[in-house]
Amino acid sequence: MTTKQPAQEAKEAKEAKEKICFVIMPIADMEGYDSGHFSRVYAHLIQPACKKAGYKAIRADEVASSNYIIIDILHKILDSDMVLCDLSGKNPNVLYELGIRQAFNLPTILVKDIKTSKIFDIQGLRYTEYNQTLRIDEVVRDTDLVANAIEQTANPDSKDVNSLIQLLAVKPATRPNSVELSNETSVILASINDLAKRMSSLESAQISFQPRLANSIREHNSPALVRLKDGSFKINNMTMEIGEDVFIDGREVGVLADVTPSEVKLKTQSGSIISISPSDPQFRMLSTIPF
Repeated sequence: MTTKQPAQEAKEAKEAKEKICFVIMPIADMEGYDSGHFSRVYAHLIQPACKKAGYKAIRADEVASSNYIIIDILHKILDSDMVLCDLSGKNPNVLYELGIRQAFNLPTILVKDIKTSKIFDIQGLRYTEYNQTLRIDEVVRDTDLVANAIEQTANPDSKDVNSLIQLLAVKPATRPNSVELSNETSVILASINDLAKRMSSLESAQISFQPRLANSIREHNSPALVRLKDGSFKINNMTMEIGEDVFIDGREVGVLADVTPSEVKLKTQSGSIISISPSDPQFRMLSTIPF
């Protein structure tokens, strides 16, 4: 029988006590923001604020415990000690996930950048604003404001209104008994997740490529790899977008991370990058559908 080392036991004890703040925010690029903007907001503002308040921040793209990402995200929305929701850009996926959290009247922090207008349906709830320029002096101040909001929400007074459920004085939703999903149902849920991504992409801007790269892809790629005018790609006659789940022969391998004239790059759940060229036999098995 093997025994655990003291360092391992200490690590497991720390993780067991660690409070989680699940972060609901835009992940892909959006119109009106520079490429990679929300990743910088997460790294330089939200993560430090959560840490200062005593929480570990986890974002949706860091959830990877199973092939059915939408299920994992729903668990995080409902099970996390705290949820921080960034309303900047009025992303439809963000608002949908916020609605789920608030339906159960669970502790939630609302933040938005100063350029985003107020959302009418939730304007009665308290939120914290930050400067989207992320200037060093502004970030230091805004980090303190967000951390303070987390602490106040974790220890509310009787007058604090955390959700529309409280505002309307109605009974919050309750979780049903656990249900084991059949393989068929799981596949359907995965397909619904894929459709949801495609729908939300219609309301947000696609990642823009430099004109030289775009022209190079159009002029030199193989017939199996084509860049479309809306910024998406046609790979094996299937439309794919940056950040979309990709399967090879029905097995999920990661998300589409980049496309060049000669290859596609996939980011795995472990963070490593896989490059596949049109001449690779696996290229013909690339798909966004898990069957």
